[in-house]
Amino acid sequence: MEKEKIRLDKYLWAIRLFKTRSQAAEACDKGKVKQNRESVKASRVVKVGDEYEVKTENKRWLIQVAALLDHRVQYKEAITYYTDITPPEEIERIRFQAASFHTGKRLSKQGRPTKKDKRDLDTFMDSPSAP
Repeated sequence: MEKEKIRLDKYLWAIRLFKTRSQAAEACDKGKVKQNRESVKASRVVKVGDEYEVKTENKRWLIQVAALLDHRVQYKEAITYYTDITPPEEIERIRFQAASFHTGKRLSKQGRPTKKDKRDLDTFMDSPSAP
């Protein structure tokens, strides 16, 4: 269902960039949504062809409005209402960040010290040459 006029915060919520409409409006108020490098208000009217830079918690999106959407739909359908024109280097940064940060493992990939490692460390600390 398309409408002729739709608010930016409602559109960003409907295409699922934000979980709630109030989060989308808050992002606009904080200057995290820009058009032509200028912050825009949540009440701005969205038009087909507009390009917006949107900063969410995890990603900096660069989207182009493909069609207007005034209600929340499934993700598979929602992605047809915008074109993701995010630069490849931003996508690569996110992919690297996800690979190292979200695995729950340390970057060193050594893990926790074993009992033997702890004994060796205790022996080292108890030695007279230790500071």
